[in-house]
Amino acid sequence: MRATLSFRLARSAAFSAVCVLLAVGAHRFAGGGGPTPAALLTGVLTVTAGAAVAAGRERSPQAIVGLLAGAQVFLHFLLDAAGSAAMSHPTWHGGLSTQTGMFTAHLTAATLTGLWLARGEEALWSVLRAIGAGAVRCLRAVAVLVRALLALRGADLTGTGHPRRRAVRNSERAPRTAGVLRHAVVRRGPPVLLVF
Repeated sequence: MRATLSFRLARSAAFSAVCVLLAVGAHRFAGGGGPTPAALLTGVLTVTAGAAVAAGRERSPQAIVGLLAGAQVFLHFLLDAAGSAAMSHPTWHGGLSTQTGMFTAHLTAATLTGLWLARGEEALWSVLRAIGAGAVRCLRAVAVLVRALLALRGADLTGTGHPRRRAVRNSERAPRTAGVLRHAVVRRGPPVLLVF
């Protein structure tokens, strides 16, 4: 199932909103500064464009977590570069910098949120499949109704007991092999081995 452009943009905008809010929250939680409006706009537009490219089909949980983690790394460096220049990465006692804590916060948040988004993606596509299956069932019912109406139209309504038939040309007749091949099953590949 392919996604239309409007559906693709809506999904990528939702992904971008979650991703950027998560990045800003994790960045602030781990000790980083607040984003500038230019950095925030750059992050939103870049992540939306990247997500729109990947939003053509249903994505697997691994793809969503990977895309979210990659976007988190990009947004971390963007927010870090746009932050204040003074004391951007102080070193604490023991030689560990805030980079380790910030990286861990981004990675943990990206993994958990990616799994959450994957469940939402799975639910969305299952609803769309159910709607599509319902539409197919509805169209089949309409086709049966149309066939019944056409058969009724062709029936004799004068009460003579003989239905009206139109003349069928030889080119419209079904080939004689159609009845023979009706129940034929064509399978390609090796035979199936059943093991109990």
